[in-house]
Amino acid sequence: MLTDAEKDAIRDHYRTISENLPGFRPRPAQRRMLAEVANALSRCQEKQGDDAPDRQGESIAVIEGPTGVGKSLAYLLAGGVMAKARNKKLVVTSATIALQEQLVNRDLPFVVEKSGLPVTFALAKGRGRYLCPQRIFALTAESAQGQLLAGDPVLTLWDRKPQAEEIEALREMADAFYYRKWNGDRDSWQTIIDDGLWGRVTNDRHGCLKSACPNRPECPFYLARDTLETVDVIVANHDLMLADVSMGGGVILPPPEDSFYCIDEAHHLAKKAVNQFSAEHSLAQAMGWLDKVGPVAARVETLTGKTDITGQAMEAADAAMETLSEWLWLLEGEEQLSANSENLEPTWLIEDGKLPERLQTPAANMAISARAIFKHLSAMTDALTEARKEKGNETVLIDKAAGDLGFLTGRAEQLMAVWDLFEKETEDNSPPIAKWITRRTEGKGDYLFSASPVSAAASLAATLWRRAAGAILTSATLRSLGAFDLLLSQTGLRWLPQVQCVALDSPFNFGEQGELYLPPMLASPKDPLGHTREIVEWLPRLIDTTEAVGTLVLFSSRKQMQDVAALLPANIRDALLVQGEIPKSVLLETHHTRLGAGQASIIFGLDSFSEGLDLPGESCVHVIIAKLPFAMPDDPVGRTLSRWIEKRGGNPFVELTVPEASIKLIQAVGRLIRTERDYGRVTILDNRLVKQSYGKKLLASLPPFKRI
Repeated sequence: MLTDAEKDAIRDHYRTISENLPGFRPRPAQRRMLAEVANALSRCQEKQGDDAPDRQGESIAVIEGPTGVGKSLAYLLAGGVMAKARNKKLVVTSATIALQEQLVNRDLPFVVEKSGLPVTFALAKGRGRYLCPQRIFALTAESAQGQLLAGDPVLTLWDRKPQAEEIEALREMADAFYYRKWNGDRDSWQTIIDDGLWGRVTNDRHGCLKSACPNRPECPFYLARDTLETVDVIVANHDLMLADVSMGGGVILPPPEDSFYCIDEAHHLAKKAVNQFSAEHSLAQAMGWLDKVGPVAARVETLTGKTDITGQAMEAADAAMETLSEWLWLLEGEEQLSANSENLEPTWLIEDGKLPERLQTPAANMAISARAIFKHLSAMTDALTEARKEKGNETVLIDKAAGDLGFLTGRAEQLMAVWDLFEKETEDNSPPIAKWITRRTEGKGDYLFSASPVSAAASLAATLWRRAAGAILTSATLRSLGAFDLLLSQTGLRWLPQVQCVALDSPFNFGEQGELYLPPMLASPKDPLGHTREIVEWLPRLIDTTEAVGTLVLFSSRKQMQDVAALLPANIRDALLVQGEIPKSVLLETHHTRLGAGQASIIFGLDSFSEGLDLPGESCVHVIIAKLPFAMPDDPVGRTLSRWIEKRGGNPFVELTVPEASIKLIQAVGRLIRTERDYGRVTILDNRLVKQSYGKKLLASLPPFKRI
């Protein structure tokens, strides 16, 4: 239960904000969110002895807070007070870099300064965003000796002779880091670093030498992680949080049992989780690194004398190579993969995730080999750790072998993840695992093996919700068709009966501030050419280019957006800014410059502009939506899930497509009213809203604008 001291602390800090900020007006919805966050986190159960509490969602709240509520202030203030009072870390996650930067650079400093809440905070990033000093110093040292340029590359970091400009770039980064002119954070480097080059100078948990690394005291990743242990609030992204819990929790972020999570932009969580629990690998690349297991094992054997584990690793690698060769022969003979020669990357989707009988044995053999390789490579790592203690004079050779071994272990873990999923078959009443194989065009005889659960609900429930001390999921749009059912189902929260769901009231008067217009469209979006022609006819009647106001036109199809732009009259084209033709930052700057100069400005955008784009006031007084944002399940995961729903007697269009479109439509409409002073109109150019039965449900979920 919430204690009197906790209640008083939240009230006092909130009152301090009003005293320190002239013009601050407490909002009823924000005050309610403060209370909901505090009450949910106060219900956290502590561990009793060795027994973990049986969590049923009592300390989890799902809170939909429309634009203007002030969600971040509410969850940072209430969450910060509760975390300090209950001796927990407050872990705030978001889906976008923009919100992370806003939280760290604006919202948290504001809360600390204006409320007097004594919390410290830091931004958390994954290991892959940081330079590995040991790697870059090894690479640049060897290049200085002429080894790299002579064509004798480091075994695992280079798979070819490096180019002179790559060596120069490495030296520049190494010098900047060595002389303390750069902190090793990829995002703070003055230019964009090529992914391929960065992959050679960063590291993963397998390749890291950890406490044995001579560069451990100056390692950017460990310095950043050490900082996380000293702060009260950690800001991360969904991917990092999901990666941490999938590794058992407490690897990068604090353990779930010691954390209160505030998950902002929570409508992205389910899809992020599905991606996190998926896996893939290239056949050719796997055969490439498997071929290196032998030489690395031979070096480890020389350094450790462990002939048994090194021999077993080589045997497992040979078995995997043999089975992959069998897969190559099988795939080249599959008519499904070569039937459509016009498709540049034909994909073979395994129906219902159930492997044909002829592929079950090769898949099982690969799974066995992958597990054996990972096991023996891990044992070799342990052997090197022991050898390092006994052979101090050979630490340079041992560390180099450990780095190469870490690279191979990481690849083995990826291989094992793919084939564990390929081999696994779920129960008929459980969501299947999507499995597909893609013929790659960039390498002859190369295939990409991919597998993914179609739902992350069970994984989230097991790794996060039943372990977390408490969690708040929030966003401006969490309900679909007026209910939280879709979110609860996709995230696994529906299995926790005590989860609280709250929909806060909007502070805006939509009936006074905005209006909704549905023009009498004749063509259906199912007739793309006819619909495009009709949009071209309507836009000049809908947009007044004589006024210095902004218009946002949102499309679901890039082709339709480009076709419409090309067919519009000159007066509209002159005011047009099209997403993709110029960088987003330049587009928005140009938009505001035009408006400031007394000119009209029109933005054409796609799905990404339907969310997170903030154009208050007269920078956007008209939002025009070309068609309902239906996402057709044409990807392997979506197709597998849709087929599973159909086989169970369901309708994927009704159960998935329409509810997900409802959320996207609300987000698109939400671009219009951003403050209590905004005004304008939303126009939707899709006659299915009035002609189809689902149209009424979609309309009912929109803000209560005046209909015209």
